[in-house]
Amino acid sequence: MKGFKFMRRMGKLRSSEATPAEAGAKGQKGSNGPGDTNVFYQETKPRRIRRSWLLASAGLVLLTAFIIGAEKKYVAANTVTYYKVLVKGEEIGRISQEAELGRLFEEKRKEYQLKYPDSEMVLQTDGITTEPERAYKPEVDTEATLDKLDGMLKAYAVGVQLTVDGKALGIVKDQATANAVLEGVKKHYAPQVEASQGAQLKRTAATTSAAAASAGPDKIESAEIQEEVTVVPVKADPNKVLTVEEAVKVLTEGEAEPLVYVVQEGDTVSGIAKRFEITQAEIFSNNPEVKELTLQIGDELQLTVPQPDLTVVTVEQVTEQLVTEPEVIVRKSDQLAAGKRKVVRPGQTGLKEMEYRVTKENGLVVKEEWLGQTVLKASLPEVVYSGTKVVGEGTGMFAWPVSGATLSSSFGERWGRAHKGIDLVSGNRTIKAADAGVVTFAGVQSGYGNVVIVDHKNGYVTYYGHLRSISVSVGQRLSQGGKIGIMGNTGRSTGTHLHFEIRKNGTAVNPLKYLK
Repeated sequence: MKGFKFMRRMGKLRSSEATPAEAGAKGQKGSNGPGDTNVFYQETKPRRIRRSWLLASAGLVLLTAFIIGAEKKYVAANTVTYYKVLVKGEEIGRISQEAELGRLFEEKRKEYQLKYPDSEMVLQTDGITTEPERAYKPEVDTEATLDKLDGMLKAYAVGVQLTVDGKALGIVKDQATANAVLEGVKKHYAPQVEASQGAQLKRTAATTSAAAASAGPDKIESAEIQEEVTVVPVKADPNKVLTVEEAVKVLTEGEAEPLVYVVQEGDTVSGIAKRFEITQAEIFSNNPEVKELTLQIGDELQLTVPQPDLTVVTVEQVTEQLVTEPEVIVRKSDQLAAGKRKVVRPGQTGLKEMEYRVTKENGLVVKEEWLGQTVLKASLPEVVYSGTKVVGEGTGMFAWPVSGATLSSSFGERWGRAHKGIDLVSGNRTIKAADAGVVTFAGVQSGYGNVVIVDHKNGYVTYYGHLRSISVSVGQRLSQGGKIGIMGNTGRSTGTHLHFEIRKNGTAVNPLKYLK
């Protein structure tokens, strides 16, 4: 605009100037001559042109500066900060706000926690970083970046691992859960008696000649895990974190492994199969040379059975009630023929309570101690008239075959093992006849070692096994208390003791029901 006004002023100037002729005429009237007009024109025109161009240039500079300033403000207004998202140093996308990444992490952690509520979940964010950048109208796709990262995010469970001798047994949620698992393993083998019930787990034998039923635990004296269990914090797959119930099952069932089992007194193939929860067919398959009727103490059986990694040693007090048979009182009568007997007063059974201390490893008995007995109800003797007194005929009542005896193993199907008699130990090793009778065997038998068998001529026969020496011979008649031999450790025996049996009409009965 200013340039336009300048040109207009230049036009007016030119129109007011005299022509050359006029200038000459004027020169004739007193000017210095024609040359003066040319000098003025030549000097004035360049000066005005330079001034016009200077003004025009200044205008252009101002216009350019204005445009540049406006452009800078526009660029500055559209230059923003964004964040590059990197996974292990490699860019996977861009987000607008760094806080959006934190929100994604928290949402993803909650998602995993909801999926695995029984575990404490931790999101794996190692290697995920951001770098701030500034640019003019950058291309940022936050949603696509977060979606891509969402598919890459993983989580792990915080847990503790139970180990024994460096072997991992299982992973659980935390230390408290691990403690609960170990207590659960103990209770699996030593169930506690409910104090509120105040009931003793006793078993009363039937009033028949059958053996007393197995006794249950009266009191758990102790239950301890033999191995040292270490608990170590670990990061784990949440699918491998066990609940208390699952961990107890794993630790008590164990994995099937080879086991060499040494046959003990009273063992049978069926009893061994039941104890280890396997079939008899498996035992015969692994041991083709073994036969049920030829199984001997000390035989070694190859078994494949579950063997738990933990050994729970329990000490239990056990009580059981036994029905005791009545004493038989024989009275002589010269009115009866020799060998004739007549019951003049039937007897009545009694009741006594036996106390034991039993040590077990994972439920299997490794030690049994007899603590004593209490008579709860005395039996009423049976009175019998006998026609004559015959040497070698028993009374039907039996005295202890060894003085000061301690019971080391009891009778019957007890804790998975059949035992036809009782085992007795004593400092006094002289063995005596439990009742009057006739010696029918004095020698060595398989399993019994040195054994004496006495027939009491009234349906009862007694066995005295594992003797070191024998003091009687076949056919010898004995009175009750007569010396039979010396206690020993012959045959299939695990130590010096007397194996004592009473058989009634060929069937083994519990000696404790007859001994007085």
